[in-house]
Amino acid sequence: MPEEREQERTEPATPKRRKEARKKGQVAQSKEIPCTLILFSALGFFFFSGSYCVWNIATFMTCFLQDIAIKGELQFSSIYSVMVNTGLQVSKMVIPFMVAVSAAGLIGNVLQIGFFATGEPLSPKLYRLNPLKGMERLLSLRSLAEVVKAVLKIFLIGIITFLTLKNKILSMPDLTQMNVKGILSFWGSVSFRLTLNVCLFLTALAAADYIFQRWQYEKNLRMTKQEVKDELKQREGDPLIKARIRKVQMEMARRRMMEAVKDSDVVITNPTRLAVALKYDPQDMVAPKVVAKGAGFVAEKIREVARKNGVAIVENKALAQAIYKAVEIGSHIPVNLYQAVAEVLAYVYRLKGERKWKQ
Repeated sequence: MPEEREQERTEPATPKRRKEARKKGQVAQSKEIPCTLILFSALGFFFFSGSYCVWNIATFMTCFLQDIAIKGELQFSSIYSVMVNTGLQVSKMVIPFMVAVSAAGLIGNVLQIGFFATGEPLSPKLYRLNPLKGMERLLSLRSLAEVVKAVLKIFLIGIITFLTLKNKILSMPDLTQMNVKGILSFWGSVSFRLTLNVCLFLTALAAADYIFQRWQYEKNLRMTKQEVKDELKQREGDPLIKARIRKVQMEMARRRMMEAVKDSDVVITNPTRLAVALKYDPQDMVAPKVVAKGAGFVAEKIREVARKNGVAIVENKALAQAIYKAVEIGSHIPVNLYQAVAEVLAYVYRLKGERKWKQ
Protein backbone atom coordinates (compact mmCIF):
# COMPACT_ATOMS: atom_id res chain seq x y z
CA MET A 1 0.00 0.00 0.00
CA PRO A 2 2.74 2.56 0.77
CA GLU A 3 4.38 1.79 -2.58
CA GLU A 4 1.07 2.27 -4.40
CA ARG A 5 0.49 5.60 -2.72
CA GLU A 6 4.04 6.59 -3.64
CA GLN A 7 3.19 6.09 -7.32
CA GLU A 8 0.05 8.23 -7.21
CA ARG A 9 0.32 11.48 -9.14
CA THR A 10 -0.15 13.90 -6.28
CA GLU A 11 2.55 16.50 -7.01
CA PRO A 12 2.04 19.62 -9.18
CA ALA A 13 3.94 19.65 -12.45
CA THR A 14 7.37 21.23 -12.41
CA PRO A 15 8.34 24.00 -14.89
CA LYS A 16 10.44 21.45 -16.81
CA ARG A 17 7.46 19.07 -17.12
CA ARG A 18 5.25 21.92 -18.36
CA LYS A 19 7.85 22.99 -20.91
CA GLU A 20 8.22 19.46 -22.26
CA ALA A 21 4.44 19.04 -22.46
CA ARG A 22 4.12 22.32 -24.37
CA LYS A 23 6.76 21.19 -26.87
CA LYS A 24 4.65 18.08 -27.48
CA GLY A 25 1.56 20.22 -28.13
CA GLN A 26 -0.07 19.39 -24.80
CA VAL A 27 -1.72 22.65 -23.73
CA ALA A 28 -4.87 23.70 -21.89
CA GLN A 29 -7.08 24.75 -24.78
CA SER A 30 -10.84 25.02 -25.26
CA LYS A 31 -12.15 24.75 -28.81
CA GLU A 32 -15.29 26.62 -27.77
CA ILE A 33 -13.49 29.94 -27.26
CA PRO A 34 -12.31 30.46 -30.88
CA CYS A 35 -15.66 29.15 -32.18
CA THR A 36 -17.53 31.66 -30.03
CA LEU A 37 -15.27 34.53 -31.11
CA ILE A 38 -15.71 33.54 -34.76
CA LEU A 39 -19.49 33.61 -34.36
CA PHE A 40 -19.32 36.98 -32.62
CA SER A 41 -17.10 38.40 -35.38
CA ALA A 42 -19.49 37.13 -38.07
CA LEU A 43 -22.41 38.67 -36.21
CA GLY A 44 -20.60 41.98 -35.84
CA PHE A 45 -19.56 41.96 -39.49
CA PHE A 46 -23.11 41.52 -40.77
CA PHE A 47 -24.49 43.97 -38.20
CA PHE A 48 -22.22 46.77 -39.36
CA SER A 49 -21.92 45.88 -43.06
CA GLY A 50 -25.13 43.93 -43.74
CA SER A 51 -26.86 46.89 -45.32
CA TYR A 52 -23.86 47.55 -47.54
CA CYS A 53 -23.77 43.90 -48.65
CA VAL A 54 -27.48 43.89 -49.52
CA TRP A 55 -27.17 47.21 -51.38
CA ASN A 56 -24.10 45.94 -53.25
CA ILE A 57 -25.87 42.73 -54.35
CA ALA A 58 -29.02 44.65 -55.35
CA THR A 59 -27.03 47.16 -57.38
CA PHE A 60 -25.08 44.43 -59.11
CA MET A 61 -28.19 42.42 -59.99
CA THR A 62 -29.98 45.55 -61.25
CA CYS A 63 -27.11 46.46 -63.53
CA PHE A 64 -26.79 42.85 -64.68
CA LEU A 65 -30.48 42.51 -65.60
CA GLN A 66 -30.56 45.91 -67.28
CA ASP A 67 -27.55 44.94 -69.35
CA ILE A 68 -29.30 41.75 -70.48
CA ALA A 69 -32.48 43.67 -71.36
CA ILE A 70 -30.56 46.16 -73.47
CA LYS A 71 -28.40 43.66 -75.35
CA GLY A 72 -31.12 41.05 -75.75
CA GLU A 73 -28.71 38.17 -75.63
CA LEU A 74 -25.43 37.26 -73.97
CA GLN A 75 -22.25 37.07 -76.00
CA PHE A 76 -19.01 35.45 -74.86
CA SER A 77 -17.46 38.84 -74.12
CA SER A 78 -20.46 39.90 -72.05
CA ILE A 79 -20.42 36.57 -70.14
CA TYR A 80 -16.74 37.11 -69.34
CA SER A 81 -17.48 40.65 -68.18
CA VAL A 82 -20.33 39.39 -65.96
CA MET A 83 -18.08 36.76 -64.40
CA VAL A 84 -15.35 39.30 -63.68
CA ASN A 85 -17.82 41.76 -62.17
CA THR A 86 -19.41 38.98 -60.12
CA GLY A 87 -16.02 37.92 -58.77
CA LEU A 88 -15.16 41.48 -57.84
CA GLN A 89 -18.45 42.10 -56.07
CA VAL A 90 -18.29 38.81 -54.17
CA SER A 91 -14.65 39.47 -53.20
CA LYS A 92 -15.60 42.85 -51.75
CA MET A 93 -17.90 41.05 -49.31
CA VAL A 94 -16.19 37.71 -48.76
CA ILE A 95 -12.59 38.85 -48.21
CA PRO A 96 -13.39 41.26 -45.32
CA PHE A 97 -15.64 38.57 -43.81
CA MET A 98 -12.90 35.92 -44.04
CA VAL A 99 -10.33 38.30 -42.56
CA ALA A 100 -12.65 39.10 -39.63
CA VAL A 101 -13.47 35.48 -38.75
CA SER A 102 -9.85 34.31 -39.27
CA ALA A 103 -8.56 37.04 -36.96
CA ALA A 104 -11.18 36.09 -34.36
CA GLY A 105 -10.16 32.43 -34.49
CA LEU A 106 -6.48 33.33 -34.21
CA ILE A 107 -7.13 35.64 -31.25
CA GLY A 108 -9.16 32.92 -29.53
CA ASN A 109 -6.20 30.53 -29.67
CA VAL A 110 -3.52 33.12 -28.85
CA LEU A 111 -5.41 34.26 -25.75
CA GLN A 112 -5.28 30.69 -24.42
CA ILE A 113 -1.80 29.44 -25.31
CA GLY A 114 0.07 32.43 -26.77
CA PHE A 115 1.97 32.33 -30.04
CA PHE A 116 2.88 28.68 -30.29
CA ALA A 117 3.25 26.20 -33.14
CA THR A 118 4.54 22.62 -33.17
CA GLY A 119 4.36 19.64 -35.49
CA GLU A 120 4.78 17.09 -32.69
CA PRO A 121 1.07 16.05 -32.56
CA LEU A 122 1.20 15.30 -36.30
CA SER A 123 4.20 12.99 -36.10
CA PRO A 124 3.31 9.28 -36.48
CA LYS A 125 3.30 7.23 -33.27
CA LEU A 126 2.89 3.45 -33.25
CA TYR A 127 1.09 3.32 -29.91
CA ARG A 128 -1.84 5.13 -31.49
CA LEU A 129 -2.51 1.98 -33.53
CA ASN A 130 -3.13 0.01 -30.34
CA PRO A 131 -6.89 -0.71 -30.20
CA LEU A 132 -6.83 -0.96 -26.41
CA LYS A 133 -5.36 2.52 -26.15
CA GLY A 134 -7.96 3.75 -28.61
CA MET A 135 -10.79 2.30 -26.52
CA GLU A 136 -9.24 3.83 -23.42
CA ARG A 137 -9.26 7.26 -25.07
CA LEU A 138 -12.87 6.80 -26.23
CA LEU A 139 -13.99 5.90 -22.72
CA SER A 140 -11.90 8.56 -20.98
CA LEU A 141 -13.28 11.43 -18.94
CA ARG A 142 -12.31 13.89 -21.67
CA SER A 143 -14.28 12.00 -24.35
CA LEU A 144 -17.29 11.71 -22.06
CA ALA A 145 -17.13 15.44 -21.38
CA GLU A 146 -17.02 16.17 -25.12
CA VAL A 147 -20.11 14.02 -25.75
CA VAL A 148 -22.02 15.63 -22.88
CA LYS A 149 -20.97 19.06 -24.10
CA ALA A 150 -22.12 18.38 -27.67
CA VAL A 151 -25.52 17.02 -26.56
CA LEU A 152 -26.00 19.88 -24.12
CA LYS A 153 -25.05 22.41 -26.79
CA ILE A 154 -27.55 21.06 -29.35
CA PHE A 155 -30.33 20.82 -26.75
CA LEU A 156 -29.86 24.33 -25.36
CA ILE A 157 -29.43 25.94 -28.77
CA GLY A 158 -32.72 24.31 -29.77
CA ILE A 159 -34.40 25.79 -26.68
CA ILE A 160 -32.89 29.22 -27.39
CA THR A 161 -34.09 29.06 -31.00
CA PHE A 162 -37.61 28.08 -29.92
CA LEU A 163 -37.86 30.86 -27.31
CA THR A 164 -36.52 33.45 -29.75
CA LEU A 165 -38.87 32.51 -32.61
CA LYS A 166 -41.94 31.86 -30.44
CA ASN A 167 -42.94 35.51 -30.29
CA LYS A 168 -42.08 36.11 -33.95
CA ILE A 169 -44.30 33.33 -35.38
CA LEU A 170 -47.45 35.39 -34.88
CA SER A 171 -45.93 38.22 -36.95
CA MET A 172 -45.13 36.04 -39.96
CA PRO A 173 -48.56 36.39 -41.65
CA ASP A 174 -47.95 40.14 -41.83
CA LEU A 175 -44.99 39.50 -44.11
CA THR A 176 -47.40 39.02 -47.02
CA GLN A 177 -48.29 42.72 -46.78
CA MET A 178 -44.67 43.91 -46.76
CA ASN A 179 -42.34 44.78 -49.58
CA VAL A 180 -38.98 43.11 -50.11
CA LYS A 181 -37.15 45.64 -47.96
CA GLY A 182 -39.54 45.09 -45.05
CA ILE A 183 -39.25 41.30 -45.31
CA LEU A 184 -35.44 41.45 -45.35
CA SER A 185 -35.49 43.83 -42.40
CA PHE A 186 -37.77 41.50 -40.42
CA TRP A 187 -35.69 38.40 -41.02
CA GLY A 188 -32.49 40.34 -40.44
CA SER A 189 -33.75 41.45 -37.04
CA VAL A 190 -34.86 37.91 -36.12
CA SER A 191 -31.58 36.39 -37.28
CA PHE A 192 -29.56 38.95 -35.34
CA ARG A 193 -31.51 38.36 -32.14
CA LEU A 194 -31.26 34.58 -32.51
CA THR A 195 -27.53 34.65 -33.24
CA LEU A 196 -26.86 37.04 -30.36
CA ASN A 197 -28.66 34.77 -27.89
CA VAL A 198 -26.73 31.77 -29.17
CA CYS A 199 -23.46 33.70 -28.85
CA LEU A 200 -24.21 34.63 -25.25
CA PHE A 201 -24.96 31.00 -24.45
CA LEU A 202 -21.76 29.83 -26.18
CA THR A 203 -19.78 32.40 -24.19
CA ALA A 204 -20.91 30.84 -20.92
CA LEU A 205 -20.26 27.37 -22.35
CA ALA A 206 -16.76 28.38 -23.51
CA ALA A 207 -15.88 29.75 -20.06
CA ALA A 208 -17.03 26.52 -18.37
CA ASP A 209 -15.22 24.39 -20.96
CA TYR A 210 -11.98 26.33 -20.51
CA ILE A 211 -12.12 25.81 -16.75
CA PHE A 212 -12.65 22.08 -17.29
CA GLN A 213 -9.84 21.86 -19.86
CA ARG A 214 -7.47 23.67 -17.49
CA TRP A 215 -8.40 21.32 -14.63
CA GLN A 216 -7.95 18.25 -16.87
CA TYR A 217 -4.61 19.57 -18.15
CA GLU A 218 -3.26 20.15 -14.64
CA LYS A 219 -4.46 16.71 -13.57
CA ASN A 220 -2.72 14.98 -16.50
CA LEU A 221 0.53 16.83 -15.81
CA ARG A 222 0.72 15.81 -12.17
CA MET A 223 3.80 13.86 -11.16
CA THR A 224 4.63 11.20 -8.63
CA LYS A 225 6.98 12.02 -5.78
CA GLN A 226 9.58 9.75 -7.32
CA GLU A 227 9.39 11.63 -10.65
CA VAL A 228 9.93 14.93 -8.82
CA LYS A 229 12.94 13.47 -7.01
CA ASP A 230 14.40 12.08 -10.25
CA GLU A 231 13.99 15.42 -12.01
CA LEU A 232 15.64 17.21 -9.10
CA LYS A 233 18.58 14.82 -9.33
CA GLN A 234 18.89 15.41 -13.07
CA ARG A 235 18.77 19.17 -12.65
CA GLU A 236 20.95 19.62 -9.60
CA GLY A 237 22.78 16.30 -9.39
CA ASP A 238 22.61 13.49 -6.85
CA PRO A 239 22.55 14.99 -3.30
CA LEU A 240 24.94 12.29 -2.06
CA ILE A 241 27.44 13.06 -4.81
CA LYS A 242 27.10 16.80 -4.22
CA ALA A 243 27.67 16.31 -0.49
CA ARG A 244 30.74 14.22 -1.24
CA ILE A 245 32.09 16.90 -3.59
CA ARG A 246 31.50 19.61 -0.98
CA LYS A 247 33.28 17.50 1.62
CA VAL A 248 36.29 17.00 -0.66
CA GLN A 249 36.36 20.72 -1.51
CA MET A 250 36.24 21.67 2.15
CA GLU A 251 39.02 19.20 2.94
CA MET A 252 41.22 20.63 0.18
CA ALA A 253 40.51 24.18 1.36
CA ARG A 254 41.37 23.15 4.93
CA ARG A 255 44.67 21.65 3.77
CA ARG A 256 45.58 24.81 1.88
CA MET A 257 44.72 26.82 4.96
CA MET A 258 46.91 24.65 7.19
CA GLU A 259 49.78 25.05 4.74
CA ALA A 260 49.34 28.81 5.00
CA VAL A 261 49.56 28.57 8.81
CA LYS A 262 53.16 27.29 8.47
CA ASP A 263 54.24 30.60 6.85
CA SER A 264 52.19 32.88 9.10
CA ASP A 265 53.72 35.30 11.61
CA VAL A 266 51.37 34.80 14.53
CA VAL A 267 48.31 32.83 15.64
CA ILE A 268 45.93 34.75 17.91
CA THR A 269 43.71 32.53 20.11
CA ASN A 270 40.63 32.85 22.29
CA PRO A 271 42.37 30.91 24.03
CA THR A 272 40.99 27.49 22.96
CA ARG A 273 37.78 28.02 21.01
CA LEU A 274 39.06 30.38 18.29
CA ALA A 275 42.30 30.70 16.37
CA VAL A 276 43.30 33.26 13.73
CA ALA A 277 46.57 33.12 11.77
CA LEU A 278 48.05 36.40 10.47
CA LYS A 279 50.84 37.12 8.01
CA TYR A 280 52.41 40.47 7.22
CA ASP A 281 54.99 41.33 4.55
CA PRO A 282 55.68 45.09 4.46
CA GLN A 283 56.97 44.89 0.89
CA ASP A 284 53.91 43.17 -0.62
CA MET A 285 51.04 43.92 1.78
CA VAL A 286 49.36 47.16 2.76
CA ALA A 287 48.16 45.55 6.00
CA PRO A 288 48.36 42.19 7.82
CA LYS A 289 46.29 39.45 6.16
CA VAL A 290 44.24 36.63 7.66
CA VAL A 291 45.59 33.41 6.13
CA ALA A 292 43.63 30.97 8.33
CA LYS A 293 40.94 30.97 10.96
CA GLY A 294 38.70 28.44 12.64
CA ALA A 295 36.71 27.44 15.69
CA GLY A 296 36.65 24.29 17.78
CA PHE A 297 38.44 21.39 16.11
CA VAL A 298 39.79 23.59 13.30
CA ALA A 299 41.20 26.05 15.85
CA GLU A 300 42.93 23.18 17.62
CA LYS A 301 44.50 22.01 14.33
CA ILE A 302 45.71 25.56 13.59
CA ARG A 303 47.41 25.76 16.99
CA GLU A 304 48.94 22.30 16.48
CA VAL A 305 50.39 23.23 13.08
CA ALA A 306 51.66 26.52 14.51
CA ARG A 307 53.50 24.75 17.37
CA LYS A 308 55.11 22.22 15.02
CA ASN A 309 56.38 24.98 12.72
CA GLY A 310 57.51 27.42 15.40
CA VAL A 311 54.80 30.02 14.74
CA ALA A 312 54.12 32.28 17.72
CA ILE A 313 50.79 31.79 19.51
CA VAL A 314 49.37 34.81 21.33
CA GLU A 315 46.30 34.69 23.51
CA ASN A 316 44.07 37.75 23.03
CA LYS A 317 40.41 36.93 23.47
CA ALA A 318 38.91 40.25 22.34
CA LEU A 319 41.16 40.60 19.27
CA ALA A 320 40.66 36.98 18.21
CA GLN A 321 36.87 37.37 18.37
CA ALA A 322 36.93 40.68 16.47
CA ILE A 323 39.10 39.33 13.65
CA TYR A 324 37.19 36.04 13.44
CA LYS A 325 33.84 37.83 13.04
CA ALA A 326 34.92 40.74 10.81
CA VAL A 327 37.60 39.40 8.44
CA GLU A 328 37.39 36.57 5.89
CA ILE A 329 40.32 34.33 5.00
CA GLY A 330 42.55 36.09 2.45
CA SER A 331 41.37 39.58 3.48
CA HIS A 332 43.37 42.35 5.15
CA ILE A 333 42.84 43.59 8.67
CA PRO A 334 40.44 46.59 8.82
CA VAL A 335 41.74 49.99 9.89
CA ASN A 336 40.06 49.91 13.29
CA LEU A 337 42.15 46.86 14.26
CA TYR A 338 45.52 48.18 13.03
CA GLN A 339 46.65 49.33 16.47
CA ALA A 340 45.81 46.09 18.28
CA VAL A 341 47.35 43.89 15.56
CA ALA A 342 50.45 46.09 15.37
CA GLU A 343 51.03 45.63 19.10
CA VAL A 344 50.74 41.84 18.76
CA LEU A 345 53.12 41.75 15.77
CA ALA A 346 55.59 44.00 17.55
CA TYR A 347 55.51 41.66 20.52
CA VAL A 348 56.07 38.64 18.23
CA TYR A 349 58.93 40.31 16.35
CA ARG A 350 60.51 41.25 19.66
CA LEU A 351 60.29 37.65 20.84
CA LYS A 352 61.83 36.40 17.60
CA GLY A 353 64.61 38.94 17.95
CA GLU A 354 65.35 37.88 21.53
CA ARG A 355 65.46 34.20 20.53
CA LYS A 356 67.76 34.94 17.66
CA TRP A 357 70.05 37.02 19.87
CA LYS A 358 70.19 34.22 22.46
CA GLN A 359 71.07 31.69 19.78
